[in-house]
Amino acid sequence: MKLASRMREIAPFHVMELMARAAAMEAAGRSVIHLEVGEPDFATADPILRAGQEFLRGGHVHYTPALGLPQLREAISGFYRQRYGIDVPPARIVVTAGASGALMLALGVLVDPGDEWLLPDPGYPCNRHFVRLLEGRPVSLPVGATSNYQPTAEAVSASWGMKTRGLLIASPANPTGTVIDPRTLAELAGIVANRQGSLVVDEIYHGLTYGTTATSALSLGEDVFVINSFSKYFGMTGWRLGWLVAPQRHVREIEKLAQNLYIAPSTLAQQAALAAFSPETIAVLEERRREFEARRDLLLPGLEQLGFRIAAKPQGAFYVYADSSELGADSQVLAERLLDEAGVAATPGLDFGDNAPRHHMRFAYTVERGRLAEGLERMRKLFA
Repeated sequence: MKLASRMREIAPFHVMELMARAAAMEAAGRSVIHLEVGEPDFATADPILRAGQEFLRGGHVHYTPALGLPQLREAISGFYRQRYGIDVPPARIVVTAGASGALMLALGVLVDPGDEWLLPDPGYPCNRHFVRLLEGRPVSLPVGATSNYQPTAEAVSASWGMKTRGLLIASPANPTGTVIDPRTLAELAGIVANRQGSLVVDEIYHGLTYGTTATSALSLGEDVFVINSFSKYFGMTGWRLGWLVAPQRHVREIEKLAQNLYIAPSTLAQQAALAAFSPETIAVLEERRREFEARRDLLLPGLEQLGFRIAAKPQGAFYVYADSSELGADSQVLAERLLDEAGVAATPGLDFGDNAPRHHMRFAYTVERGRLAEGLERMRKLFA
């Protein structure tokens, strides 16, 4: 039986294999501290849970429109107005089956076979795999500490070729947690527009920033595609709900794709998410954001004391991207050693691209501070 050739270029999540090993160790009675998972450890906020429970009691769980509940699209529009001072018409907002669904819809209406797309490296692996799935060609745009692990206008200009059709960026970024400053964001948008390309911006970690504010690309005009999610700031990972803001002229085409790909987002998740923007919920989420900041401020110096080098301090999300080369020549081998000998699970750089992945690891501060401190102590004993 012949598989599609594209599957040779779509890699698995290496961290999933590490997680499976960690689960097996825990089943055998070992204690594992999970610093590999990009998922908040908090329970869904009570107001969201109550809204979902109240809806379920009615029993009428039917399809919604493919573009999402009109009330939820209105609520997201209001959120942009309240938090960013940006007027985003509900007609441009598409509620999706997770941020992954939003990314697939955006790229589905933009990528033709053979099109090249520029993607920062290191970066979230699904981005390049979705481009490849649609028969496009992901082109790595190496980024490093000198540019805060974000692409520069000069690098994008130099890498833009005859077949380049777009740029996909993230702020705050996974795995580095860095944020694109407003001037650079505007410069990148200008370069893409001047070349008649498309700009897709992943903003799923918006809301989780520390000592800075992430600027939404929607402030730059109506020609950008912005992806967001209820998973990270709103803490609704398992509900699988996100959204896409698109230029109005593309919404009908996006609607057609959504109808065919998944018919409609989860009705239960959408009804619950109507409570995500309430003052009561936002108060809970802001308290959690402050806790994430405290965790970052514990983990980052702790890793540096162990010998990891952090070239760019994370300003958002909940990750520390560290150079591990002083502690081991291969981060995959080091990750296995940390798990086997110290009971600490962390993500090797292989998942995030081709830019020195063997020299880097990602640590997620998604466990409470006591567990973070214990993880640091376990590693200290291992490296002593």
